[in-house]
Amino acid sequence: MNRSAIFAAVAAVLVLHGCSTVVSTPPTARTVPGQIIDQAPQVQLNNPADAEQIVLFSYGLLGTGYRFGGRNPEAGLDCSGMVSYVVEQVSGVRLPHNAARIAAQTRVIATDSLQPGDLVFFNTQNRPYSHMGIYLGDGKFIHAPSSKGKVRVEKMNNRYFAQRFDGARSLFSDG
Repeated sequence: MNRSAIFAAVAAVLVLHGCSTVVSTPPTARTVPGQIIDQAPQVQLNNPADAEQIVLFSYGLLGTGYRFGGRNPEAGLDCSGMVSYVVEQVSGVRLPHNAARIAAQTRVIATDSLQPGDLVFFNTQNRPYSHMGIYLGDGKFIHAPSSKGKVRVEKMNNRYFAQRFDGARSLFSDG
């Protein structure tokens, strides 16, 4: 195998890291289907106006192409890449580029407590928190769907997503 083939193989492996990455759970954490218990530092945004800005900024990404491992709109986004990009642009806080890790670092909330700017998680690959999006209000969320998709809005009661809903999280304090 020549150097360029080796380089291409290594680059491909590095690109395949993101929303769909299988992550080994840190030793201080344990995962239970539908719930993550973790001692990782919790992410908390202190400015309540950031929730509205997260929603507005995410609407600006509608139609952006999907790219596995993508973290910016120019190259394409995957689900956790989209969420971490939006949150960083709005608040300056950088989230992990992995849905399960984001779930582990955010506050669990009841589904009936969802507010625009909160995060919604889905089990789309037979493992908890394998997909995510940003809740927009009115029973809708925005996400970067899998390959050949574009950032779009879906209804929470969409048959596919309703059956795979894994929980809601918030980046904001409960008070």
